[in-house]
Amino acid sequence: MKGIKIILGIVTVLVIVFFSTGLIVKETTYQVRIEIEKPIDTVFSVFNNQELMKEWLTDVKSVEPINVKPGIVGSEYKMIIENEGKEMEMNEKVLAFIPNKKVTLFLDANDMLKTDDYNFSFSNGKTTIIKEVICKSDSYLMSCVFPYFKGMFTEIDQKYLDDFKSYIEKQ
Repeated sequence: MKGIKIILGIVTVLVIVFFSTGLIVKETTYQVRIEIEKPIDTVFSVFNNQELMKEWLTDVKSVEPINVKPGIVGSEYKMIIENEGKEMEMNEKVLAFIPNKKVTLFLDANDMLKTDDYNFSFSNGKTTIIKEVICKSDSYLMSCVFPYFKGMFTEIDQKYLDDFKSYIEKQ
């Protein structure tokens, strides 16, 4: 009986810690980066070419414009992503677009609200892309989960940048 009380006590503490996470951590942030041995104008152009996106973002099945604005900022797109055989719809809005410098995207995928801020710079013959990410959710339960998946989110975004580097350096 004492063993059951101890186990229940441990489970109770873990549940309290898990649900407290959503109250304490409002958003999950991280950063990934890559250096590419190509000029910045080439990197920026290929990175923002939606026709080529499927070449390095293999999970992307389609990108459809919803509302394309002059100057790009404010443009909205519907993306269909396939991951592990399951399709998911994601809406993307361009929040900032400064040629050869910056692209900021807001992604709404069900309960995940994600801001991807890409900054481009060029030095010593290499283009550097730094991606700063903010993930949050309108769902309290998902807010509790995101901090525990930060490492996985970071790995996925780094892989996407690595795949982009492999693709563009072969061109």
